[in-house]
Amino acid sequence: MWVQNASLYRANLHGANLQEANLQEANLQEANLYGANLNGASLPEANLIDANLQNASLYAANLQEANLYGANLNGASLPEANLYGTNLQEANLYGANLIDANFYGTILIDANVTRTILEGEDLTAWTQYVDQDSEVL
Repeated sequence: MWVQNASLYRANLHGANLQEANLQEANLQEANLYGANLNGASLPEANLIDANLQNASLYAANLQEANLYGANLNGASLPEANLYGTNLQEANLYGANLIDANFYGTILIDANVTRTILEGEDLTAWTQYVDQDSEVL
């Protein structure tokens, strides 16, 4: 699916199958992507401010330089996702699966990383931003 630069502001995409979709620079601000399949999707520079990605599947998704400020990724699955330069400030990553994700340059200021599953990452590029009271697995 090719929808580069699409305007999906506040769209209800609950449970949508967007596997391998090209959503580069798409506006998904406040979109409901609860439980959506975004495996292998291309979302570089996408606007996902305050988007609901709870329980969404983003295996190997490309979120390079995407803006997920305040996004809800509670229980989301992002193994092997490219989060290079991604803004996750104030995002809710509670219980998210981030195994083998690329975090280089990722912004996690005030993000909730409680019970987030991390394994195989080099965390040196973002650990300074993590709230020390959060429990990371």
